[in-house]
Amino acid sequence: MVIDGVHVSDDGSDPTDPVADLLERIASADQAAFAQLYDMLSSRVFGLIRRVLVDPSQSEEVLQEVFLEIWQSASRFTPNKGQGRSWVLTIAHRRAVDRVRSAQSSADRDARIGLRDLDVAHDGVSEHVELKIEGQRVTRALKGLPEPQREALTLAYFGGYSQSEIAALVGAPLGTVKTRMRDGLSRLRTEMGVQK
Repeated sequence: MVIDGVHVSDDGSDPTDPVADLLERIASADQAAFAQLYDMLSSRVFGLIRRVLVDPSQSEEVLQEVFLEIWQSASRFTPNKGQGRSWVLTIAHRRAVDRVRSAQSSADRDARIGLRDLDVAHDGVSEHVELKIEGQRVTRALKGLPEPQREALTLAYFGGYSQSEIAALVGAPLGTVKTRMRDGLSRLRTEMGVQK
């Protein structure tokens, strides 16, 4: 019988749809039909998947998933509801979109976890106490230095002066200022228990 210019069999299927015939045979576990369908449509299915996913290795994985699904669900194909090729391409498109959504969901989850991990509670009080204790240790160690060494180190580290500026400020030769700073730092390291 002919409906709208298309030859239709008694069950409503299109006798000119070779993919539908192959799907019917695949539903009966016909491996030769499956191989024939793969040869007929795999490049077109891969092209569709590749346009959605872009990544070639993921596209190959999805291609395998699509043909596995076809093998497992060929019995659900209903010839009177559409072309076999359309059914296969619909499965391929759905699988590719699912992979994109899965990848996006995974990336979003990783981002949320990363942000959560960055938002670690900061104990400002504890840090402030540690800095205060360390500052007190440094102050005590500085007080134990001879006055010329303490003065040179204080001007350099707290005043921000260079060695030549310190020499001009205290009226001492540059070499003397360098020696005072070196000796003072050495004694501070010893006093604070810092290894060289």
